[in-house]
Amino acid sequence: MAISTSFPTLTSGISQYLSTIAKYPILNEKEEYMLAKRWQTKGDTKAARKLITSHLRLVAKIAFGYRGYKLPIEDLISEGNVGLMKAVKKFDPERGFRLSTYSIWWIKASINEFILNSWSLVKLGTTAAQKKLFFNLQKLKNQMNQIEKGELPNEIVKKIAKKLEVKETEVVEMNRRLSGPEKSLNAPISDEDESEAIDMLKSNEENQEKKLYKLDEKNKRKELLIKALGCLNEREKNIFIKRCLNDPPSTLEKLSKLYKVSRERIRQIEVRAFEKVRKLVLDTAISESKENLFEEKKLPLPLEK
Repeated sequence: MAISTSFPTLTSGISQYLSTIAKYPILNEKEEYMLAKRWQTKGDTKAARKLITSHLRLVAKIAFGYRGYKLPIEDLISEGNVGLMKAVKKFDPERGFRLSTYSIWWIKASINEFILNSWSLVKLGTTAAQKKLFFNLQKLKNQMNQIEKGELPNEIVKKIAKKLEVKETEVVEMNRRLSGPEKSLNAPISDEDESEAIDMLKSNEENQEKKLYKLDEKNKRKELLIKALGCLNEREKNIFIKRCLNDPPSTLEKLSKLYKVSRERIRQIEVRAFEKVRKLVLDTAISESKENLFEEKKLPLPLEK
């Protein structure tokens, strides 16, 4: 069941939005229970909408607590509203607690995920410990009067690492990343050098020479295989192709019926054909390697006996 999203928008400004949501009534316990039951049992979207609008102020209050991450408050509120809608969908009034208590976790989780995905150009970390460090480091620094930017004293690093159960090196690294400004990979390296930072990164793509070399090698192997197939008689060639080159390969049972022989006989022909092809390919490859070696060293080729 989908919940209508026709709620107050933030396009008119945060002040106007806060004034609008303040007009929605706060539900008492009985009203909340009845609306939740109507939504849960009958899928009443009007009831769900009342549950959501009555808690929009809670979302805004929680979102304002994340202003220190330098993201637009409008975006934080929007993500929190998404978490609230998820909470309403899963809320069970029979469990005995209020929607506000239940929805706080969903609202914070939605905002936290948005911050992790948006705050940095580079992912800050996805493990539970890294997320815990990210969201608690600033708060602990404030509690320890370490609000200024720069390196943390060793004793402060040890206290934070112990409290959050993370490594001291992780505290130092996270503090540096949170304290340092984000830089775009498209930003100039310096005032004198107009090259972009991204130009200094190593590319994982193969260069054109390697691509052409691989393509040339692939074509050579194909030509060599075609040449090797010429050493087989018609039946051997057909069985080799159907068993070794086709995808999926033909079964021994199917080929035995086609050629009116036993499956064991088909297997023997396949093995013999494979050995013929393998020998010719190896002999040709060795021969070509010798020719290339003598050509590179400008030596005369030995006479065949």
